[in-house]
Amino acid sequence: MKAKTFAADPQIQKHRWWILVAVCLFTFMSTLDASIVNIALPVMSRDLKIPMNQAEWVVSIYLIAICALLLFFGKLGDVHGKIRIFKIGSFLFVIGSFLSGFSVSLSFLLGARVVQSVGAAMTMATNNGIITEVFPFKERGRALGMIGSFVALGSIAGPGIGGLILAHLSWGYIFWINVPVGIIAILIGQRILPRDITVSAERIDKPGASLFALIMISLFAGVFVGQEIGFTRPVILGLFALAVIAIFFFVRLELRVDNPILALKLFQNKRFTISILCAFLIFVANFFFNVIAPFYLENARGLAANYAGYALMTFPIVQVVVAPIAGAVSDKIGPELLTFVGLILISISQVGYMLANLATPLWVFMFFIGLVGLGNGIFMAPNNSIVMSSVPVQDLGVAGGINALARELGMVIGISIATTVLFSAMGHYAGHHVTAYLPAHPEIFIDGMRVAFMVSLAICLVATVITGWRLLKRQAA
Repeated sequence: MKAKTFAADPQIQKHRWWILVAVCLFTFMSTLDASIVNIALPVMSRDLKIPMNQAEWVVSIYLIAICALLLFFGKLGDVHGKIRIFKIGSFLFVIGSFLSGFSVSLSFLLGARVVQSVGAAMTMATNNGIITEVFPFKERGRALGMIGSFVALGSIAGPGIGGLILAHLSWGYIFWINVPVGIIAILIGQRILPRDITVSAERIDKPGASLFALIMISLFAGVFVGQEIGFTRPVILGLFALAVIAIFFFVRLELRVDNPILALKLFQNKRFTISILCAFLIFVANFFFNVIAPFYLENARGLAANYAGYALMTFPIVQVVVAPIAGAVSDKIGPELLTFVGLILISISQVGYMLANLATPLWVFMFFIGLVGLGNGIFMAPNNSIVMSSVPVQDLGVAGGINALARELGMVIGISIATTVLFSAMGHYAGHHVTAYLPAHPEIFIDGMRVAFMVSLAICLVATVITGWRLLKRQAA
């Protein structure tokens, strides 16, 4: 059968918006749990009696596991049914969230986070594919825009929501808050999610999936541990070398097998490839902001954590409002122009961040926070629509997995590059090695922030130029 059967089924179409609600809830929670933990790390460190560098693995292991598993679960969704994989993932995520809230030990918490990340990867890899199948083409942009809104809300709202929870409750509640919401979403899904109709009998490329997991684990273990002990240590160089070797054998294998875990043929489609690349670059740029803005607002400008959180919420709130509208407009006029406009606005916001200093009125800085939310809202939904509309129905799961992987890689690499550039630039201006904010010298942070946002602007401009070139080519055709 073909996916259009869903669009022809009146019962499914009657419940399509409730299906979107269930999918969006898990999209929000799984993305939120990559960012909400950061603000609780000092409390966890004290409570579990562990050093801060060990506590940071509560965040790292979640991101590494998701990146390692996204493609596998995307393919598994194509073979065994995206809705089935989504349901199993929903259950595992709630179980992992429940277990993560108990203050037993670091090893118990890390194990629970792995369970949670497996569930998150299963839902992330299948959400776009489910919505693409369920919604008719004329409404697909708006529906994917809603998913984009909840991705943005989850990825950027973590510090604000986490701060509010920690002000009144123990750190376990940053995980336990997922449990009642998740149960509600599961009950909704159990009632209205249809049976899968688009499945294949393909064999899963298990060697390819294993090699890809090895690449992600060795690469990001090297990045995260290297930030702690230095990137020139033999163990770190060994991890990076292992990643490079695994990449070589992975590409060689994927070009030879009949049903690869990563369908490299999809990247022959320029619309698909450009959209994936631009999504990756914009998430890298967004996480420059996510890393640097709290330093600027709380340390350099002296705002209380809750007020800084309120200011940072401007980004996701604006995006949540704009993304569905942009998706609906893209359904009518096409997505290419909107993606280009969104990228221009994001690039302008980076200029605003770059020019900010200690005397900049806070309302001006908040204006640029809102502007980047506006740009992301206009860009994300049409870009997701291009990605999911550029592939055949049997590859929707893989395409959704690649799209989610681009997002997660952008988050991890954005955090890594932002901290490296920021502290390297601060060290240059300070004249010595710097690994933290210098309270006595806020001007050094401002200088470092300016350099970091110059890099972020360059990243945005690359995405803007590529998308502008695609738009011109399409208009000339």
